[in-house]
Amino acid sequence: MNEKLITFLATGFGSGLAPFAPGTAGTLVGVLICLLFLPFPWMIRFLFVLALLALSVYVAQQAENLYQKKDDQRIVIDEIIGFQITMLPAEINILNICVAFVLFRIFDILKPFPIRNLQRIPGGWGIVIDDVVAGIYAAIVLWLVINFLKF
Repeated sequence: MNEKLITFLATGFGSGLAPFAPGTAGTLVGVLICLLFLPFPWMIRFLFVLALLALSVYVAQQAENLYQKKDDQRIVIDEIIGFQITMLPAEINILNICVAFVLFRIFDILKPFPIRNLQRIPGGWGIVIDDVVAGIYAAIVLWLVINFLKF
């Protein structure tokens, strides 16, 4: 991939260039991408998430090389994949998206054990894996909320 495409994807179509809270801006792009999958069955969403995960690791690594900085805040493709993972156990609707957004941002910002330690992994995986695990944590809580609060 060329440098412009890597930068475009890594920054979440430019959302990572936001002067304030680029991770939150990237997550909002993740919301929009999730909405595009509203008409598709769960298996298609799952396959998309797997493909996006592979793309995210590659793009994050290439962007880190371009920016010459470990996990540069402009790289938000990791937030995009993290949000997609958060939404996997849930039906795509406004309430679930709102709850998922809040949960994912909480786990991504607070980075409970072992999320913070995962950032030490080098390269693209080190950039993406903490958001993947934050997405898994948020997905578990979202699933519990949906199934036990019945909303």
